[in-house]
This record gives sequence, structure tokens and C-alpha cells, in this order.
Amino acid sequence: MTKFNKILIANRGEIAVRVIQTARELGYRTVAVYSDADANALFVHEADQAVHIGASNVAESYLSPEKIINAAKITGAQAIHPGYGFLSENADFSKACSDAGLTFIGPDASAIELMGSKRLSKIAMIEAGVPCIKGYQGADQSLDVLAKNAKEIGFPLMVKASAGGGGRGMRLVLEEKSLLENIKTARSEAQTAFGSSELILEQAIIEPRHIEIQVFADNFGNVVHLGERDCSIQRRHQKVVEEAPSPFVNEELRQKMGQAAVDAAKSCQYKGAGTVEFLVDKNNNFFFLEMNTRLQVEHPVTELITGLDLVQWQLIVASGEKLPLSQDQITLTGHAVEVRLYAEDPRNNFMPQTGTILDWNTPENKNRAGVRIDQGIQKGQVVSQFYDPMLAKIIAYGENRDVAIRRLISAVQDTTLLGVNNNKLFLKNILSHDVFAQGDATTAFIEQHFSDDFSMAQDKPSVKTLARAAVLFYKQHLLASQSSNKADWTSSAPFYYALKLSFNDEIQILHLSTEPFDSGKFQVRVNEDIIEIIDLDAQLNTTQGTCVFLEENIRSTYHYIFDEQRLYLDDGLGHFSFDNVSNEPADFEHNEGNGQIKASMDGAIVDVLTEVGQAVTKGQTLIVLEAMKMEHQLKSMVDGIVESISIEKGQQVKSKQTLLNISQEQQTLTAKK
Repeated sequence: MTKFNKILIANRGEIAVRVIQTARELGYRTVAVYSDADANALFVHEADQAVHIGASNVAESYLSPEKIINAAKITGAQAIHPGYGFLSENADFSKACSDAGLTFIGPDASAIELMGSKRLSKIAMIEAGVPCIKGYQGADQSLDVLAKNAKEIGFPLMVKASAGGGGRGMRLVLEEKSLLENIKTARSEAQTAFGSSELILEQAIIEPRHIEIQVFADNFGNVVHLGERDCSIQRRHQKVVEEAPSPFVNEELRQKMGQAAVDAAKSCQYKGAGTVEFLVDKNNNFFFLEMNTRLQVEHPVTELITGLDLVQWQLIVASGEKLPLSQDQITLTGHAVEVRLYAEDPRNNFMPQTGTILDWNTPENKNRAGVRIDQGIQKGQVVSQFYDPMLAKIIAYGENRDVAIRRLISAVQDTTLLGVNNNKLFLKNILSHDVFAQGDATTAFIEQHFSDDFSMAQDKPSVKTLARAAVLFYKQHLLASQSSNKADWTSSAPFYYALKLSFNDEIQILHLSTEPFDSGKFQVRVNEDIIEIIDLDAQLNTTQGTCVFLEENIRSTYHYIFDEQRLYLDDGLGHFSFDNVSNEPADFEHNEGNGQIKASMDGAIVDVLTEVGQAVTKGQTLIVLEAMKMEHQLKSMVDGIVESISIEKGQQVKSKQTLLNISQEQQTLTAKK
């Protein structure tokens, strides 16, 4: 039996907090490791000790086995929990821990190496008799061989990074003409994210269910499964909603898939927590997708329906003990659903976001029945460009699926996150959709049923949101006037005020009027619309950061916060930030087609695909920016000639930094010649 009493968590964010919680409950001392960017993060404060291991770049901190193992040695930690992501599925790291006399809380290096390769694991699963998708998983990675096999498999086709997961290095290819471009992009992303450019090709199964089986194994040959999770709703091959059990899976299919998952684990002498993922077609045929040799992001839904603590089981197995339960002792009760809260902007093609968290409150703090929040953030924390944009997970449990979904929708609505754009409304609308409610969602759900949803389609705030923002700016100005003993906003006559608000560099002009003596009654004109708002804060002692408005005889509470002249507002229609530019020059306008290419967010330049003097066309990709583990293509908005380039490959850039200028006049002259 392996003995340890102090555990180092080689990870960050919500999973580090999650592991610390169970370790503390079992009496283990904990050690966190952190980078420059995470010096004030929640998990650092939660751990008993913390060791700074380097710069914000993952290669110099969380992906450095030497620094992490050294941190364990200097703090006296005898075991390392890798969480998920980073080094959690790195066979060399598992072996390095063992060589250093440390217990790696996970499977042996041999199992990680086999299952960490989609190519090798698929070969092993075919030999083990586990159903697999038609494809190419050969060692020859030349473009000619990949192209030849792609044609033989047929289109549509999936190009996948052999290493890693999370949708990175994965592309759906619908036709042959886009194959080489997608292979190049997938290789580049895979190399950046996982250090390996190896790819596999697979026939694309159209509209499948994504079902995964949680397995656990000990050192004595015991292997069990803990039922399935349905992860079918995905965006860019990243899971959005996860639930257990699946509304699609019946008992017969559950038993077949469970046994296949157990066989997969046994075939590689697995131990610890693992997940075997399958795609299931409409005829209940299932195919091996991959095995994740670690704890999954979505493990809370399994915990809620089994009543088990999976981190506790990990520690039990790592200590050399037998599994606590046999297969016939494991039962599934009720239903659980989870969503992932991301710092991203669904209105802007889900662009990852950076910034400071100015306000953060969850319904779990109010003892909400059946609600669980796994989080790694706190007020004042900076969301940087260096890491995955997932901030927290919101989970709900109920005695049946309807109750769980209803509780989760309410919990999402009552979660407050201000300061960075996020996908909260997107999540709420998915959970409220009829197709999801009926249990009919496949991996094609977003494309088929949700592509024009308001949470993604709105390109500007609604007139109601603008009117609410105008009232809040008025109140801010009134408060500032009162504190400086100025009475310029107080009058017995109606007050009229013209306001210019900037949202995403576009100007909105509003006209606000109030009734005499600051009665709290407002009229706001937005273009031809008139919005009437009664501010009830004058009559109610509300918490700072919330406002209570009466609109069309409906009383509602909204969350907001000011950062100098910038307003962050969540009014149930999305997260918005407005700048008051009423005093800016009249020509303060943003011209979308002005020929400037600006950084969409903080990140690093992966490639510059043009040069000064080159003619470019609207829609052409000119720069590739890497941020939050994804590559983003920055395209020209105009036809023209590249006039100047102010960055180079490998350079770190800031959001909205000008990277390249295009002259449209030169293009016109060239065309005339």
C-alpha cells in the first residue's frame, strides 16, 4: 500500500480547487503551483502551500515537469494529482513522477501513452474487439498518404490530432478541395497545443450522439463503469452541455457500452479514473472515439447520480487500495446536467475574452437546492490570454430530468459575472430549447436548431438594453454631482440629456428625459423607439451593483458595475460593456472597412500571411493569432494593398492593437491601370 499525506496539484483553476476540497476532507495537506498570471488566483489561496513555478506561458510553468516535480520535493509532497489538461495525459510526466519517488494519481505511463494517441489506441481497440469508426490511423503522415486515404474513406471526413482533445487540432472536411488547408491548420494547432502534429482520419458520422462511459480500475484487476454521460451538444467539438444519464440510452445499450468500456480499460491494464468515449448513430450502433486517461471536466454529473466522490476514489486507488464498490453495488439515481461558463463572446463567433472579473456571485451561495458550482475564479481576478477560457461549471441535480433542467436554467440566470463577456445567455437559451428538453439533441444540434439564436445573432444591444444603460449613466453622473456638491442634474423642471454610448466601437445616440424632482421616472428615446423606465432604487435600499427597474408594469432586477466611465451590464439579454463618449469629438466613429487589422484579443502572432505591397481581397486571411489554446484567423475587411505591418511572427500583442494597414486608394489606382 502506498502511503502519502501531502498532495501537489499540478493544475490551476476550478479543477485545482475541486481536488483541494476532497483532499482536505480526507485530511491530506495540499500544495498548489502557480504562474505569474495566477499569483492571486483562488486555488492558490485555497491550498495549504503554493509554489511559484514560472512565467505565464504554459511552457514555462504548467507544462514544465521539472519545475512541478521540484515543487513537490521542496514542499515534501509525496503525490501529484494532475487534474485535466496540461500534463494530465503526459506519459513522460507520469514516468518522471515515478522515477522521482512520487505517486502519480492516475494510470501508469504505458496506458497513458497508448490511449493518449488516437492512432495507437484505435489500433489497440480494434484488436480488443471494441467497435471503431472506419478511418486511417497509419504511421505514414505524409500529405500524399493522408490525401490518398481521405479519398478512400470519403467525405465528409474528420481530421483529428492524434494527441490531446478539447476540439483542438480537429476539423470537419466536407469536400476534397478544402482537405489540405484543414490538414495544415489541424497540424499547426496540434503541434502548438500538444507538441505533436500526428493526425488520424475518420469517416464523419452525421448527427451522432456523443456518449461517454466513466470507468474506474484498481491495482487488483477490478474494473467497473459508473454509467454514461451524454455530451452531444457541442460547439467546435467542445462540449457545452453534459448530462447523466443520457435520455437516449436504454438499459440494454448501457450494458453493452459499459462492457465495451470495461474491456477497453482491461486491454491496457488501466488503473484509476478514465473515460471511454463513443459516437452512437441513430440505429444504436456505437463506435470507439477515444479514451481520456484522467478525470473529466464533466465528472460532477456522474458524482451526483451515483452519490460518489470520484476524486476520493482516485486517492483510494492511488493509495493501493481496492475499489470501494463492485459493479452490482453501483446504482444510478435521479438526473444531473452541467454547463460550462466560458469567457467568450457568442455574438462575435465565440471569440475568447480577457479582462478583470469585476463581480462574481453564484446561486450556490444562497443554499439553492440541487445546485452545485465548481469554480476557480473570484472577484478582482484577471482572465488572461494564456489559458483555456472556461471559468466555472454550473451543475444541477433533480429526481428526474425535468427538475434538473429547470433548476439549472434558474441557476444559470441567477449567476452574476461582470467584467468579461461570457456565454451565460447562450447556455440558458440552449437549456430552454424544445429539442434539448425533449432529449433529442445530437452533435448537430447547434447547427440545425440553434444557429440563429438571439444569444449569437444580436450584433448590437436591444433598445431596452440601451435605455437601461442610459438611466444607469444618468444615475452615475447624478451621484458624482451630489458628491461634489454640484446641482447641475437637479431641477424642478423636466431634464433632457443627449447621451452617446460606444459599444464595440459603434456609437449609439440616446435622448433621456426625467420628470421633476428626481422622481425616478425616465423616458429614453433610441432612434424612433421610446422606452419608459421607473427606477425603484429611489424607494428601495438595494445592494450596490443591482438596479430595480419597472418597465411596462414589470419589476425586474439587473446587475451592473462601473469601471470609471465604462458600464458593464447584465440585463438578461447578454453581457454588455458601454463607454460614455458623450464628450468625445463628433468624428469619434468606427469605420469597419477602414483597412486596419486589429488584434481581436490578447495573444501571440502565429503567422503573417502577407507582406507590404501585396494586393489582398476582402475575406482573405492575413494574420493567424493564437490565444487561449486556439488559433484565430484575422481577415481583411476590404480590398486593397498592404501598406504597413507592425508585428512579426511570435510577437505578443494586446487586444485592439493595430497589426496591419491596408490602403484602399492604392488598390483603386492599380485597378484603373
